[in-house]
Amino acid sequence: MSMSHTIIVIFGGQSGEHEVSLVSAQSVLKAIDQSRFNVETIGISKEGKWYWGIDPRKWEESGSIVDSKAMQVTLVHDPSAPRFISLSKTDLPNQGKFDLIFPILHGPFGEDGTIQGLFEMANAPYVGSGVLGGSLGMDKDRMKAVFSTAGLPMAKSITVLRSQYKTDAEPILYRIETELGYPCFIKPANLGSSVGISKASNREELKASIELASCYDRKLVIEENIVGREIEVAVLGNESPEASVPGEILPAHDFYDYEAKYLDTGSRLLIPAPLEEKTIKELQTMAVKAFQAVEASGLSRVDFFVTADQKIYVNEINTMPGFTQISMYPKLWDATGIPYTELVDRLITLGLERYKDLRNRRISR
Repeated sequence: MSMSHTIIVIFGGQSGEHEVSLVSAQSVLKAIDQSRFNVETIGISKEGKWYWGIDPRKWEESGSIVDSKAMQVTLVHDPSAPRFISLSKTDLPNQGKFDLIFPILHGPFGEDGTIQGLFEMANAPYVGSGVLGGSLGMDKDRMKAVFSTAGLPMAKSITVLRSQYKTDAEPILYRIETELGYPCFIKPANLGSSVGISKASNREELKASIELASCYDRKLVIEENIVGREIEVAVLGNESPEASVPGEILPAHDFYDYEAKYLDTGSRLLIPAPLEEKTIKELQTMAVKAFQAVEASGLSRVDFFVTADQKIYVNEINTMPGFTQISMYPKLWDATGIPYTELVDRLITLGLERYKDLRNRRISR
């Protein structure tokens, strides 16, 4: 590749993981080889406005868009010439044309297939999973359905709609207590970075946890507690994905919640995880299987529990995992032999390859 390739790094977004995205984007921008790529940035505000030329570091520090030169832009839906245009009629570099979009967006409207659908309609190449992979990877309820079809072992769970709970809470609470027991985990179905997730040890905590999760989503997933080690495996590739060495999380909190992931340096990561070779192979095989089950592309991180008797349970897949300096995904690949800068380069290459493959399929029709 040469400098003729223009990469648009997009970050921010309207989800509860907006701030995480800003930190991830800073790390990617530091790692990307700017001697090989012309890099431009677009920040999406919490209100959904797109701004060209945003510095994620300054945005994170100030809490607002501070660069007066930042221009509000929009993506042109012209499949013959995808590009961005300024809404203020100001000329953009290279007329807003680009070769690839690198969306460093976590959560709803970022990795759930919605913005990917926008890119597809505009015929814009991008890094990461497509519409189906993103939507299945984001919705924990539907994710479990395809994992079950693929024969992957999981913790027992119950899906609850917010409307059902508000209408008739008692039968739902009773079912959770009898089928899952305490402690149990309550999660918004469509959110990542452990936002809105709680652990409940009694009915009062369960009710409070359901109320909290209901603030984030109309659909909730309640899971039984699995006593085991928290193991994560990174996956990289398109049609022929590969798995990294496993890593283990020793959380600073009771479980690996938002603060433990991004704010509390007390959490420890063991990379590679001290596991038997047989268990490592099983984890890597399951990680690739989970990646293929949701039809992911480019990158994903698959989370597991490993019990004392070496039973493995798949927890979830994240199709746009965190890219901060303390995030597992880049650390796992670094330990596997792919340093950060090379990892970003590979993801760009995979995005371009996927676009070329999809374009060839369209032409052949």
